[in-house]
Amino acid sequence: MIQQLIGFKKKYFIKLLLQSRKPYSYFSTTTISKIHRNVFIFLAADYGNLGDVAITFAQTKFLEEYAPDANIIEIPISQSLEGFHFVRRNIKPGDIVTTVGGGNLGDMYDQIEYIRQLVVKLFPNNKIISFPQTFDFGNTHQGNNALKKAAKIYNKHKNLVFVAREKVSYELMQKHFTNATILLTPDIVLSLNKSDREGESGREGAVMCMRSDKEKNLTTSQSEILNDIVSSQYKKVITYDTHLGRNNLSVTERKDELMKIWNAFRNAELVVTDRLHGMIFCYITNTPCLVFLNNNHKVNGTHKWFPKECNIKLIEEFEEQEITDSIVELQSNSFAYSSLKEHYNPLLKQL
Repeated sequence: MIQQLIGFKKKYFIKLLLQSRKPYSYFSTTTISKIHRNVFIFLAADYGNLGDVAITFAQTKFLEEYAPDANIIEIPISQSLEGFHFVRRNIKPGDIVTTVGGGNLGDMYDQIEYIRQLVVKLFPNNKIISFPQTFDFGNTHQGNNALKKAAKIYNKHKNLVFVAREKVSYELMQKHFTNATILLTPDIVLSLNKSDREGESGREGAVMCMRSDKEKNLTTSQSEILNDIVSSQYKKVITYDTHLGRNNLSVTERKDELMKIWNAFRNAELVVTDRLHGMIFCYITNTPCLVFLNNNHKVNGTHKWFPKECNIKLIEEFEEQEITDSIVELQSNSFAYSSLKEHYNPLLKQL
């Protein structure tokens, strides 16, 4: 894995150098404001992870609402090479660089982490805001080395703001990124409200939205038991994967796919998930949810932002009776959507 990363870094750096000789293609029609502030969004998700796509969507909406005077420019992660040169040639003092929030600050998604570090290196004279992130450097030899390199780069920047999306990450950022401003807010997707069901019919059935990747925590046996329990409670059970299996999505395609999954959740009686954004999509659509832990602290940490009476039940230990009782309890929960926007005030002050 380390050799693969070294190989990626070398190839990427060579491509970055070669890119400077090429004309713009993706950004050939992008408008830069000479009068107003430009706010750039690096690492924008144009790949098929709907959680990351939702973060990019919500971050753009957040900036449009709270920095209405700004010219907002998205740099899709697939266009980072061209984007680096485009922004470097056009950025002016007072412009802000942002990086997309999420769960890729660490050594698990090391290629994205490398690109984020390039952002920080290449724009030393502009404010950089890393939108709400989870700190996820593993407590291993590889993870510790990756953290040392990251901290060295981040602590050199004069005006870097890291926003943590849960308390564990906030404390770890404070400990390791000592020269940066560290803030704490919810995941940026929680700034959205998609709970309006006007004109829609009643809710029906359950949606299973479960991981199958390296963050999965449930065993195969537990997953089978869970499926049986849910199937015994609901006649209609559908599976919804938050990974689309394709990349290079246009802005329109991304929005369409988000609307589809939010509609599916909003019309379900229950969603069962171990995905952070499965849980978050339930909150913003006001959908009853049974959520299981993944292999890090982000689900548990994010759940703590919710009101105690909300209709999202966190299962920390896999016990069949508790799962059944929780489903029954959620069926009678009449929680009304409650905005979390007041928690974003520290971030607003940075814009």
